[in-house]
Amino acid sequence: MTTTPFPRLLLDRDGGPPLVEQITAFVEREIGARTLRPGARMPSIRHFAERHGVSRSTVVEAYDRLVALGHLESRRGSGFYVRELPRPVVVAGRPAPPPALDVTWLIRSMFRDHPPSRMPGSGMLPSEWHDPGLLAGGLRAVSRHAASLMHYGSPQGYLPLRQQVQRKLAEIQIAAAPEQIVTTVGVTQALSLVARSLLSPGDTVLVDDPAWFLMFASFATLGANVVGVPRAPDGPDIEALAALAAAHRPKLFVINSVLHNPSSGSLSPAKAFQVLRLAEQFDFIVVEDDVYCDLHPGSAVQPAMRISALDQLRRSVYVGGFSKTLAGSVRVGFLACNPDLALRLADEKMLRTLTTSEVGERVVHQVLVEGHYRKQMDRLRGKLDAARVRTLRQFERVGVRVDAPSAGLFLWVDLGRDTNGLAQRGLDAGYLFAPGSLFSPLQLPSTRTRLNVACMGEPGVFRFLETELERG
Repeated sequence: MTTTPFPRLLLDRDGGPPLVEQITAFVEREIGARTLRPGARMPSIRHFAERHGVSRSTVVEAYDRLVALGHLESRRGSGFYVRELPRPVVVAGRPAPPPALDVTWLIRSMFRDHPPSRMPGSGMLPSEWHDPGLLAGGLRAVSRHAASLMHYGSPQGYLPLRQQVQRKLAEIQIAAAPEQIVTTVGVTQALSLVARSLLSPGDTVLVDDPAWFLMFASFATLGANVVGVPRAPDGPDIEALAALAAAHRPKLFVINSVLHNPSSGSLSPAKAFQVLRLAEQFDFIVVEDDVYCDLHPGSAVQPAMRISALDQLRRSVYVGGFSKTLAGSVRVGFLACNPDLALRLADEKMLRTLTTSEVGERVVHQVLVEGHYRKQMDRLRGKLDAARVRTLRQFERVGVRVDAPSAGLFLWVDLGRDTNGLAQRGLDAGYLFAPGSLFSPLQLPSTRTRLNVACMGEPGVFRFLETELERG
């Protein structure tokens, strides 16, 4: 056992940080400076408390924190000791090859610690656009009832949240009882549950082309055949959809009806009726991903048609969530469907994850019932409208014509050159772009790129694009 004299700690008792934090930080510094060496025995709790004039409970809490941080270890009947930290393992090897521009590359790059202003290809709002007060208020309210959070919760999800989602769906003319709603870890899990419950290896899934890229790989891992349906601004090419449905007899058609990713276009009523007619004719289920729903101005300003409202969830599954609009860390989504399928999907969820986190679901419920969420959506839509106008003006200045949507997060821009190369050069320059090839199941080279108008404010983004356009 190493016996090292413990240095004297001067505590700030007049407005400084809490005593526990001061003690913890002091011991961390002394260990880092090697004043307290590995194996050294710490003063006993009683001795430390008496020497520094603090309560024993304060010392106990500080020591417990240091154990949790890996700086100390507790030996029963002997006391606390400075932990011997393992040496870092250095693995020698060849330099890593350049990353392939695929879906994994884009997802990995989106979750790096890049500032949003340098991520024009991102699919998320910048964190500073969100209102942390909404989340903080919800967390405070939920923490007052912490005793009720000691159980797993329901596999279908927190009932009051499902009841609130029921009201939310009623506003867009979708009637769904709470028993028809299942909460999920975001839209990604919702789509995965549907696919795992309804698909067998070799089944065909139709998707918009272009569309949200992550689901392509997700469906393919289940052995599904993923086939793209050409997407126009007002919805899928109906003739192509009919031909593909006749040829492949798909199980599912996954579609963004409102604020399509990546174009931000929305489904017209005529196209919605035609899609539903083909679903009935060829016996497939329409999975309606409406994750950007709350960024749409609403029927009072601009009509938005949902297939699930026409069908009333008989052969459609409606999917939504709150991560895009409330906070990226709030991985709370939901799906709504017919009662029999809802029970089947809840069982699938239970077998894979038991339940979703009721803490997050209670926070989202609290935010929704307090009424501030609607005002935040109004503010977000206003900011997106202003950002879209600025971005379009910049494109006009450099001579690029953009088919501009009237709402939403994205522009689907044709730059007239292979955007795989642009994305690679952008990465070298410190900017993340999303090449158009990733948005098609075929992954063929594309001249289009998805741009997030909320992340187009930094002048360097357009300087880079101007340089690319001048390359000819």
